[in-house]
Amino acid sequence: MSEVSHPALPVAAVIGGGPAGLMAAEALAQAGLAVEVFDAMPSVGRKFLLAGVGGMNITHSEPYPAFAARYAERQGEVDGLLRDFDANALRQWIHALGIATFVGSSGRVFPTDMKAAPLLRAWLKRLRESGVVIHNRHRWLGWSEDGALRIAYPQGERLVRPAVVVLALGGGSWARLGSDGRWQATLADRAVDISPLRPSNCGFEVAGWSAVLTDKFAGAPVKNIALSVPGSTPRKGEFILTAQGVEGSLVYAWSAQVRTAIEQRGSGVLVLDLLPDKPVDKIAQALARPRGSRSMAKHLQGQLGLNGVKAALLRELTDPATFADPPSLARAIKALPITLVRTRPLDEAISSAGGVRFESLDEGLMIKHMPGVFCAGEMLDWEAPTGGYLLTACFASGLRAGRAAAAWVGRRGKTPG
Repeated sequence: MSEVSHPALPVAAVIGGGPAGLMAAEALAQAGLAVEVFDAMPSVGRKFLLAGVGGMNITHSEPYPAFAARYAERQGEVDGLLRDFDANALRQWIHALGIATFVGSSGRVFPTDMKAAPLLRAWLKRLRESGVVIHNRHRWLGWSEDGALRIAYPQGERLVRPAVVVLALGGGSWARLGSDGRWQATLADRAVDISPLRPSNCGFEVAGWSAVLTDKFAGAPVKNIALSVPGSTPRKGEFILTAQGVEGSLVYAWSAQVRTAIEQRGSGVLVLDLLPDKPVDKIAQALARPRGSRSMAKHLQGQLGLNGVKAALLRELTDPATFADPPSLARAIKALPITLVRTRPLDEAISSAGGVRFESLDEGLMIKHMPGVFCAGEMLDWEAPTGGYLLTACFASGLRAGRAAAAWVGRRGKTPG
């Protein structure tokens, strides 16, 4: 294999063209470095664009303490990144690209046109104007024996010898868009401490729904309900009943806790409140009214408006004795346990948990025993719910890695060429 020559070798190489990688590239270019971005896909930002289908939720407007708490076990590490680039800073950055934003009724922040493509186009234009060179269909293969980056591209393989590298290769979900997790083996071979990638913001499977339920209601939304895990405060919203189990935004909000329970005990539980705005005593009173010759199903519909998929779930998840006893049935309506036995596959998940552990990185996100190699984005060991938290941390980590990489080059007096 021969080394492909350039008029000038890049001072900084960024591997991965998602939000974290592009933010790192911007920070490096702002520091005056020549930057080349290598991405395996035909175009950059593919997962970013797909995430914007139906409405580009870029960040969230909730107060900072609550925002930072969304990162759970890694709150301390992510908080340090967000202090440099929080939700407000992200909105200002978007506005500087000429894209207006607004806060929705849920507190989520969106571009005014709700689309990701105009934002990405404006950003790429600014990056190219700053001198950033983007190479598509260029897949990173690791390092050669003498430390050069091995890059596969349509004409073969090339070696690149930058002064500094930022890896922003994504997690392991939606592999068709580029984040396929192949980097794990490459970094593990270099003794980088990696937590295995697992599904996050994902659907779950039950041991098995009845054919009656799936034939009629698989794919149906379950609306105006609340979900919780045992011992937690319920959250209102909706989810989707699937042929295998459950999925949807309200399920994703509890995915970390349910996944952990499955890993530790073999199963996890979501507690379903079918009537979150009605107290259990009022439900019991309604059910205690005479129903005459009507079936319990008709009684539920007439007294409580429970029908369709909600009534089907109630029947599915209660035994005959409970279903026939009004006080017991009232309690079940308010706390119906759904036992979940496994996550859906990683590639179906919105995001992934796990990745390069912060303990193996310094404050600038450089791998401690690999000087000049920085990591950013979803390949780091953190997770967050949907709602703009994922993207915000990706942007913030990319900015931190890019700035730190530029400073590292500066301290060593590296120059282009």
